[in-house]
Amino acid sequence: MARRIRRPTVRRILLIQLMTLAIMAGVGFLLGGLADAKAAVLGCAVAVLPNLYFSWQVLHLEGGRNARKAVSGFYRAEAGKFSLTVALFALVFAAVPLSNHALFFGAYVVTLCAYWLAPLLSMHRTPN
Repeated sequence: MARRIRRPTVRRILLIQLMTLAIMAGVGFLLGGLADAKAAVLGCAVAVLPNLYFSWQVLHLEGGRNARKAVSGFYRAEAGKFSLTVALFALVFAAVPLSNHALFFGAYVVTLCAYWLAPLLSMHRTPN
């Protein structure tokens, strides 16, 4: 009997990313205090906020019956996500003095990895 593997929901992926944010903030606080925790939170936020935007755009897509509209909507959401990521990086580097750039980028990468690994972390096998 074949088993179906459920895909993780958007809520679960975002929850995993928010848990990553909390863990990285704790690591930053343990390593260097409040300033490093802030750097870690900002790194995670630069990864999470564009994903929230993308999820919001995709969930509000209309045109499920028209494939061309759906694909166009996905491309617009992805372009917005990329633009928001670039803008957030620029904003952080222009407006916020970071105490630990390595922790900022490390938290960003770990949060992205959590996003990529979320399907593996939340796989459930369900019967047909």
